[in-house]
Amino acid sequence: YERTCRYLARKSNSVVVSVGYRLAPEHPFPAQFEDCVTATIHFLRTAQDHGVDPSRVVLCGDSSGGTLTAAVAQALANRRDVPKLRAQILIYPFLQCVDFNLPSYQQNEKVPILLRERTVVLGLKYMNKDLSVLPEICKGCHVPEDLRLKYQKWVSSDYIPQEFKTRSYKPSPTYPPSEELYAYTKAVFDPVFSPLLAEDSVVAQVPETFLLTCEFDVLRDDGLLYKKRLEDHGIKVTWCHLQEGFHGTV
Repeated sequence: YERTCRYLARKSNSVVVSVGYRLAPEHPFPAQFEDCVTATIHFLRTAQDHGVDPSRVVLCGDSSGGTLTAAVAQALANRRDVPKLRAQILIYPFLQCVDFNLPSYQQNEKVPILLRERTVVLGLKYMNKDLSVLPEICKGCHVPEDLRLKYQKWVSSDYIPQEFKTRSYKPSPTYPPSEELYAYTKAVFDPVFSPLLAEDSVVAQVPETFLLTCEFDVLRDDGLLYKKRLEDHGIKVTWCHLQEGFHGTV
């Protein structure tokens, strides 16, 4: 990422700080989030030492970095002891683990580089969980009925605009939940892991947002659903959709 960061710094005439956070599986969740929060707070407090106006700091990340960006922006939303973030840039972020059968997951399940199964595998490795539970998670058996009801107001194919469903999408069957699987995997519902599942009071406080989605990406609908939630709370969203884009296109 160093060349990418240098390019961004040069082209945008900005100071770019890249956080070298610890990686899973050696350092499982939430070490990465803690590193990013710590680095962000430190930079906000010392921005002027780097010639930066602390009121103009923007967080940015792609893929799992987009997850971390969204989670850090939520964590700092109500903090009064640090300057407010100016904006967040989410580039094809992973944002939820409730439904791996949204239209984009179905349509792009075999599109490189982020296959549907690989997405779940990476999530399980991040949480230090056994990969044997993968088939059941793909079916949604890890979501108990009460949470399914709670989350369906935020995570549902009903909120995906019709034009994104024209490419071979079929509503998937609902499978019975497993209490045992929920108990084993429930940390994935933490908004730090799944920022789309944060409460309304938190989402309503996040900064102005730039959001990039790609048509040929399993994570496309995560971005579309978060866009809707942000806009429902009056957050200004600049949305860019790459019609020919795929995951990792940056």
